[in-house]
Amino acid sequence: MTNEPFIDRTYVKQSHDAFLVLDVEATCMPGTDFNYPNEIIEWPVLLLRWKDRDSVGRANRLEVVDEFRSFVKPIWKPQLSPFCTALTGITQADVDNAPPFTAVIATFREFLTRNGLIDPVTNSALVRFCWCTDGPWDVRDFVVKQCFISKIPIPPWLAGDVIDVRRVVSKWQEKHDPPAKRPKSSFPQPQGTYLPIPRQLHLLGLAPFEGRQHCGIDDTRNVARIIVELARRGMRLRPNTPINPNRRWPWMGRYGKILEDYVVYPAYPAFQPQVSPNL
Repeated sequence: MTNEPFIDRTYVKQSHDAFLVLDVEATCMPGTDFNYPNEIIEWPVLLLRWKDRDSVGRANRLEVVDEFRSFVKPIWKPQLSPFCTALTGITQADVDNAPPFTAVIATFREFLTRNGLIDPVTNSALVRFCWCTDGPWDVRDFVVKQCFISKIPIPPWLAGDVIDVRRVVSKWQEKHDPPAKRPKSSFPQPQGTYLPIPRQLHLLGLAPFEGRQHCGIDDTRNVARIIVELARRGMRLRPNTPINPNRRWPWMGRYGKILEDYVVYPAYPAFQPQVSPNL
C-alpha cells in the first residue's frame, strides 16, 4: 500500500499579489448615517504581501510589510463634534495640525510607488493589489464623498472593487459553523451585517481586539490580523464588493459644492456616544 502525498488544503491559488487594508475615521454627529457628508479625518493603511507564494500563485501566509497613517484636516466642517472626538479619540488639535485630504493622498501615492505597487508616472498598477475594508463603507461611501468634497477625481489606484472582509468571514462561518448549529433569529440579516471586528476575531479563534476601537489605525491593524488568519485557513481573497466612483448623494451640487438644504442634521446634537467594547 502506497502512501498518498500530503496535500495542504489551505495552500490555495490567490489572484492578488498584495492587499491594502483601510479603515478610515470620518466626521460624524449623533444620529447621522451614511447619507451625511462625512469628511475623512484619519487615513490608516497596512500593506500585506505573501511570504510563500509559488510560481502558480498558491499561498497561505501573509505578512504586514509597511504601514501608513495620517490625520486629515476637514474643510467643509473644520470643527469636530464632541461626539466625533469621543467616538474616535481624534482631537481638534489632531486635525487642525493635519494636511487636507488632497495632500494626504499625494503623500500616500509616494507610499504606493515606494512599495512598487504603482508606476510613479502613469499611476498604473505594477502588481495586482486589492483594497480590504471592514464592510463596504470606507471606499464606497467615505472615499467617494471625500473626493467630491475635495474636488478631485478618485485616483485610478483607489477606484477598483474591494474585499469586504466581513463577507469573507461570514462565508467562512457559513462553511464551518452552519446556521443549524446557531441560535435562530427572528430577524434574518444580510450576510456579514452583524460581524463587527471583535466578533470576527472571536469566530476565528484570535486574541481579542488590540488597541482602541474606532481608532482608525487600531481598527486597521485588527482587520489585517483577520485577513492574515483567513489566508492561513485557505480562504481565497478576491474582490466581492463593487464600487461606483460616480455615486451621488442629494446634497451634492456642482463642482464639489455641498447643498446645505439637502443635508439631514441630527435632532440631538448634544448627545454623547456610549461606546461599547462589543461594537
